[in-house]
Amino acid sequence: MQSANSAVVDHQHEPDSASTATAPSALKNGSPVTEARLISTPAQPSASGSASSPPEAKLPADPAAKPHTRNRRKWLVLAGAVVAVVLAAYILIPHIMTAFNTVSTDDAYVNGHVTFVAPRVAGQVANVFVDDNYRVKKGDLLVELDKTPYQVQVAIKKASVARAEADLAAAHALARGDVGAMRAARFALEHAIEDVDTQVANLRVAVATLNSSRATLELAQANLKRGEELAPNGAMSKEELQTRQRQVKVNQAAVDQAIQQVYAIRVGLGLPAQPIRSEGLADVPPDLDQDFSSVSQQLGVLFQTASQLGYVPTDINEKPKQAVQEFQKQDPTGNLNNIVAQLVANAPAIKQAEASLLQAKSDLDQAQLNLSYCDVVSEIDGVVASRNANPGDNVQQAQNLMAVRSLTEIWIDANFKETQLADLRIGQQVRCDVDMYGSRKSFEGRITGFTMGTGQTLSLLPPENATGNYVKIVQRLPVRVELTTYDPDKCPLFVGLSVTPYVYYKQAPNGPHAGDILQPLANLPTAPADPRP
Repeated sequence: MQSANSAVVDHQHEPDSASTATAPSALKNGSPVTEARLISTPAQPSASGSASSPPEAKLPADPAAKPHTRNRRKWLVLAGAVVAVVLAAYILIPHIMTAFNTVSTDDAYVNGHVTFVAPRVAGQVANVFVDDNYRVKKGDLLVELDKTPYQVQVAIKKASVARAEADLAAAHALARGDVGAMRAARFALEHAIEDVDTQVANLRVAVATLNSSRATLELAQANLKRGEELAPNGAMSKEELQTRQRQVKVNQAAVDQAIQQVYAIRVGLGLPAQPIRSEGLADVPPDLDQDFSSVSQQLGVLFQTASQLGYVPTDINEKPKQAVQEFQKQDPTGNLNNIVAQLVANAPAIKQAEASLLQAKSDLDQAQLNLSYCDVVSEIDGVVASRNANPGDNVQQAQNLMAVRSLTEIWIDANFKETQLADLRIGQQVRCDVDMYGSRKSFEGRITGFTMGTGQTLSLLPPENATGNYVKIVQRLPVRVELTTYDPDKCPLFVGLSVTPYVYYKQAPNGPHAGDILQPLANLPTAPADPRP
């Protein structure tokens, strides 16, 4: 009890901070405040320790505390307003700057290249290795067709190639035989020329013999004449005279024989038996060995043999010397071996066999190519979509099996109003906000071109306004935006996603063709305008 009372007394003597603060003001206003009201006395515990505490005494409202509370509230309101203004400025200023410095549209979407996968040959589907949404790279096997029919075709074409190679070898052997026949015909031609020259020489011998016979005849006739003159005087016996008469007849017969022999040789050379008066019996044309019938015949045989090797003379009436000169002109040095080798290489039979072999090899290449086409592979890197093939399906050539959409060849087609196009140029910077990523990700890009026509004119059924019922509507022109900060592995874009592009038209364009509206002529390979010969 003593300790409790002493605690109460100590508490009563410690002034409260609020009471002490209000006491002077209360005394100043003339309101007496008793010490009992300023001191709050706690209830004393009962002897048993369960005595209840009396209610604390309430202090009267202090008028001096109200201005302090109002100032505090004003500062709080002012601080909140400043914070709200700063937040509003932080949020709205970028939007305001964007609105004043960019041109935007909500009619834009992601577009990209798509490759439709189709077989190059018909066949039955054996295996399908992918499904929708599979990510593939260029060269990956997507579909496999049954290869058995095409393997059979490859075997058939290989046999055709072997047969064509054998035919080519036979053609080479035939050409070498033609070369031998041509050489034989050439020697036969030379022999015919030599025969003509021999007959001309025999003619000259026969003419000489005829002249000798004539001289002998003239001598015998002279002896007979002298004998006839001496016989009447008895200077020559009758027997001697008869002997001289018989000698004249013998010599006359020899002359007749020599003349007939000369006639026979002349006729054998194709000359008249009796020459013209201005010509002698031994006179022959200077080029008789070139125009003789047997020579011309052998020359024809030579031409026929050479034609098997593809040689055709410029004039079929050529003489042997001219034919040989013309034949030797095929080689600058006139080397017959080089000429023959060239003729063999260009022989029609060999050319035909080589063409057949080339055709057979081409057919084999086509068969092997068709066999390789049984493996349908991806031509680009991308993602599989719209799979339309299953094992067991019989597919035709160029039938659509699936599509592969590119992940890297992605761009934005932004349809700007025609009233927004005045300041747009190639190379201007574009910020693209994609609804899929919201405010978490923005893609940077640049304008690369303008479509040559509005969406209305490029539609399947463009409007026809020639009747005059025309209502002007603001048109939209597709503008292509190429992305410059796009990584499909981190933030992939899908074709058809909605995009809001912001074109910074006040900034200077950069990059290829910056500042242009139309792209320059593309540097493409050229081809003849009219491919027909």
